[in-house]
Amino acid sequence: MLVEALGAPPADAGYQQFFDRGIDPDNVEAAKQHERQAWPERSLVWEFGSKVDIDVLRAIATADLSDATSPLLERGHALWAILEHEEMHHETFLYMLHRLPLERKRPPRRQTHFDRAPERDGRVEIPAGSATLGVARGGILFAWDNEYEEHVAEVGAFEADINKTTNGEWLEFVKAGGPVPSFWVEREGEFRLLAMFEVLPLPKSWPVYVTQAQAAEYAAWRGGRIITEAEYHRAAFGTPGGDERPFPWGEAAPDARIHGNFDHRRFDPEPIGNSPQGVSAWGLADLVGNGWEWTSTKFGPFPGFQPQPSYPQYSADFFDDRHYVMKGASPVTSRNLVRRSWRNWFRPDYPYVYATFRVAYD
Repeated sequence: MLVEALGAPPADAGYQQFFDRGIDPDNVEAAKQHERQAWPERSLVWEFGSKVDIDVLRAIATADLSDATSPLLERGHALWAILEHEEMHHETFLYMLHRLPLERKRPPRRQTHFDRAPERDGRVEIPAGSATLGVARGGILFAWDNEYEEHVAEVGAFEADINKTTNGEWLEFVKAGGPVPSFWVEREGEFRLLAMFEVLPLPKSWPVYVTQAQAAEYAAWRGGRIITEAEYHRAAFGTPGGDERPFPWGEAAPDARIHGNFDHRRFDPEPIGNSPQGVSAWGLADLVGNGWEWTSTKFGPFPGFQPQPSYPQYSADFFDDRHYVMKGASPVTSRNLVRRSWRNWFRPDYPYVYATFRVAYD
């Protein structure tokens, strides 16, 4: 926004280029291509970041951020992009912190865990019907380019598990030869869970964090499959009466105290079905919160897609048939990102994301 739209000089031209884009390697070997012999000193990076923050805040206070100044500022999207992108990277930064040695982290004073079976289990049959995906341009204050345009998809009848797949259920899969999730560690012949600040006895009622490829393998073992993006919308926002809701629970704005485990209510998952006020009209639990929900839908453009002027490569670079859509939210997803049209995506074998799934059946 500062350099390209407002014509301001960069805070540091070298660092501007260095931090311009992240990497999205296919595998560990591809990631090694980005290794460096030396990284910038932390104090210098901190100084650069602080200066950029000051410049952005000054621009917000004093600059003309309308599209009259630059087409890159269309409808204030550049500013909204900064705000939402910051919160998105808070979450991905926590994925890195999760893997730090425990002795290098200081846990919060109150970090309680519990293991409890859900009140409801089993499957729900969802009849054929329509699902609205995306959002109309101008329909909300801000949306990323991959959320446009709003369109209706016809969804066939299917069944879906009420709850996300749990660690306990996955343990049975491991005993049958299935893969061990990257968040599990084995000690003294037993599997335990690597939580954010400690290693716990495996909480069997918590949703399991796995890759999309692992989830698909488990679903097939269960005689099912992973839910599609359109099916997720039907299950989360549709109703038996035929209308659709803004959120699974209804009209109320997202509230992590009652609707689900998101917005930093916890650093870790909690037992499935622990937010009964957040269930959908069909009775499905944890559609928002307690872990992103993998779908079997490849990340791609909706009809009418147009790259975002302020960040044209944001989505388009990933329309490559090698990323899959995730919906919902994780425990550390900001409530500002909880909206019906929101789409997240990762590679199918990426092991670090807080991602869950539920099994669907034809």
